[in-house]
Amino acid sequence: MRTGILVVTALLAVLCCERAARAQALQCSKGDFEGVVDEAAGALRALNQKNTPPFQVRLRQLKDKRGWSHDQFLKEAAPFVRDDTIAGFDQKSEDFLLRITTGGQTGAGEAPDCALLAELRATMKRLVETQQAKWAYMFAKIDKELGR
Repeated sequence: MRTGILVVTALLAVLCCERAARAQALQCSKGDFEGVVDEAAGALRALNQKNTPPFQVRLRQLKDKRGWSHDQFLKEAAPFVRDDTIAGFDQKSEDFLLRITTGGQTGAGEAPDCALLAELRATMKRLVETQQAKWAYMFAKIDKELGR
């Protein structure tokens, strides 16, 4: 009987600790949500800083290879930065950004919805993945043209 009481006591202690850990995990602040937004902005900035210069180099290479004038270049290069697929990536990204920037907003005196924090992080991840796919598509498109 004494062993049974010890087992029950141990189980209650574990359950109590788990409940406390879950409650602590669900505590969040407005700053946590702002952090998600800042993280998304930083990731997108880094992605653009990494990809923009080499993409511009490839565009200039294509301009030189084709012997385009400046005006021709502006016209002929447009499809490499604007087409229906790229517009789709941009629309998807805008949708993700809207979810990220509005997802954590609460009214005055309202506690933030901590369950939403994980969803916002997942949305941020999908936003970055969408932008990575956009860059990959644009690079593949221009590299194919440079290979002709």
